[in-house]
Amino acid sequence: MMEMGSKARAAAEALRGASAETRSAAIRVIAGQIRARAASILAANAEDVAKATRLVDRLRLDEARLEAVAAAVEQIAALPDPLGEEMARWTRPNGLDFARVRIPIGVIGMIFESRPNVAADAAAICLRSGNALILRSGADALASCLAIGEAISAGLEEAGLPADCVQIIPTADRDAVGALLGGLGGTVDLIIPRGGKSLVKRVEEEARVPVLGHLEGICHTYVHAAADPAMAREIVVNAKMRRVSVCGATETLLIDRAIAPALLPPIAAALRDSGCELRGDAESRALVPDIGIAEEADWTAEYLAPVLAVRVVGGIEAAMAHIARYGSGHTDAIVTEDKTAAELFVDRVDSAILLWNASTQFADGGEFGFGAEIGIATGRLHARGPVGPEQLTTFKYVVRGNGQIRP
Repeated sequence: MMEMGSKARAAAEALRGASAETRSAAIRVIAGQIRARAASILAANAEDVAKATRLVDRLRLDEARLEAVAAAVEQIAALPDPLGEEMARWTRPNGLDFARVRIPIGVIGMIFESRPNVAADAAAICLRSGNALILRSGADALASCLAIGEAISAGLEEAGLPADCVQIIPTADRDAVGALLGGLGGTVDLIIPRGGKSLVKRVEEEARVPVLGHLEGICHTYVHAAADPAMAREIVVNAKMRRVSVCGATETLLIDRAIAPALLPPIAAALRDSGCELRGDAESRALVPDIGIAEEADWTAEYLAPVLAVRVVGGIEAAMAHIARYGSGHTDAIVTEDKTAAELFVDRVDSAILLWNASTQFADGGEFGFGAEIGIATGRLHARGPVGPEQLTTFKYVVRGNGQIRP
């Protein structure tokens, strides 16, 4: 592990000196290598799937999903390069010229679970932003990620960059996580956890380097009294059922008491027709008797399954209070034709992503135009929401003078 850290630091220095064109070319070649090695990647993934006992949909790759991975990598190659961008520039009365300029963070350590596409997405985003990367996959996706890692290494070497720009820890041993969290002798600059609550908790407790947190997605859709009924039904079903295992899936439906008698029954029917189990409070069960009973734990559950908690609320203030108490600060949506209500919701709800009349499933870096994302940051410092190349940069100040000395 210490050797991996040293190699990553050397690779980060090489990346710092590489041109935007060189890094773009490397990312494009990696996409080509993923396609060329599709058979071996899918074979490795089949091994992982055969052993999986949970989150199988997140884990599984097929030809279409792998092509989507390669396409996302290509999109990242086409993104504007953030490095060297002047974020601000000004001149002081003494003639000194000040510029704030984007630079890489350095070496990123990422720990993730279940989703092998994260390896390719993270590699491309780090290369776009000039950062070296050490990846630690969960045991459930290790074979898939190592196969993708071979494609990444081949692409880097073909493009003339060190293969050590992206390294995948080749073991599921938990001690490797501890070593990474310790910073590998000062070589790691930032840790990014992407997984369940227990993983994030361990990282935040043990890390000796800064952490960019990605908590669970306890996402809400609030159907306001002024919602369009047809739109509300379509958005709720999509927000929950398009892909139940993604962090942007809605886990709780809040519906306004004024519209619930007319609208909750058809929404519930549409969800049940899609295979969704419903668990509700007393008011929702009075309107739709076959809804199951929601316990207190359901309001903080990230189901990642076709299960949805339902609560009838007495207006927008009650909806926002519920989100403030039970939400994770990830993604929340309001469905309404009332612009004033929508603006109040997006202003007052303190989440990384707020949507008006759109599905929470848009909580995805690709949908934001980032090509992909390394995670959805739910904290308040450094970055928030989808973490793309720009969010994995820091800055320095360049001060230009013509002989000034300080009196």
